[in-house]
Amino acid sequence: MTTSAPQPEVLRYTAFSSDPAGGNPAGVVLDATALDDSAMLAIAADLGYSESAFLTAPPEGLGDDEGRAYSIRYFSPKAEVPFCGHATVATAVALAERVGPGELVFATRAGTVPVEVVEEGGTLRATLTSVEPHIEEITAADLTEALAALDWPAADLDPAFPPRIAFAGARHLVLAAATRARLADLAYDFARLETLMHHLDLTTVQLVWRESATVFHVRDPFPVGGVVEDPATGAAAVAFGAYVRELGLVPEDAVLTLHQGEDLGRPGELTVTLRAGDPRVRVGGAGARIG
Repeated sequence: MTTSAPQPEVLRYTAFSSDPAGGNPAGVVLDATALDDSAMLAIAADLGYSESAFLTAPPEGLGDDEGRAYSIRYFSPKAEVPFCGHATVATAVALAERVGPGELVFATRAGTVPVEVVEEGGTLRATLTSVEPHIEEITAADLTEALAALDWPAADLDPAFPPRIAFAGARHLVLAAATRARLADLAYDFARLETLMHHLDLTTVQLVWRESATVFHVRDPFPVGGVVEDPATGAAAVAFGAYVRELGLVPEDAVLTLHQGEDLGRPGELTVTLRAGDPRVRVGGAGARIG
């Protein structure tokens, strides 16, 4: 008689909200040593969240404190992704509940990502530091196709925010709406946008509207992950931070507030921090266990 191996515990946490009903939910497996790729993908697909995170032992030399350094992989319901901000925040909060607040470090496919967890008034908040970012142009033809897939007229774009592809661990197309109403009215061609995103190797499309000098509202279609929209997207937030800094749209030292998930009924808040002299971008927020 054969006995199947015990299945690892799958935790559920939300990121960028202290309310389990807000922010972006993620699956978290704190010990994925026994799981192969197909098993991790199956767990992510079964959960149906935009991403789930899976931890294994760190590579040699990463971190000195036992229990505070890990290798981490991220799976959407359809595929592995190189980096996921909200699942990193969710995982860091889950770990901090077990080993205490402080410094953590994760080896991701995109590079090494340090995270700091602090407790504020009984709420755990995690802030990750991105790999070094960059931005690049998008061709006129690809921009035209993106707008057609979104059913956004070019006249509805904010001319102060030129379309660009931004990277801070994963690639995101940044498009800025001229009005909040344009951002709120999101009904896109799922298959058409998914095809273009595969062509451009995009993880999400970062749709933004600027409320004030440092406050933005954002939405992130995520068809390549099998999800219509991501409720709160840390990887896109750090990419957006790099975008606005490189284009001189905010000061080199700046703290930005991104509101996301309001249009989905899962409001979340992402804090993006830029520091002069440091090309990396930080994004942080609260987290909470679901259930």
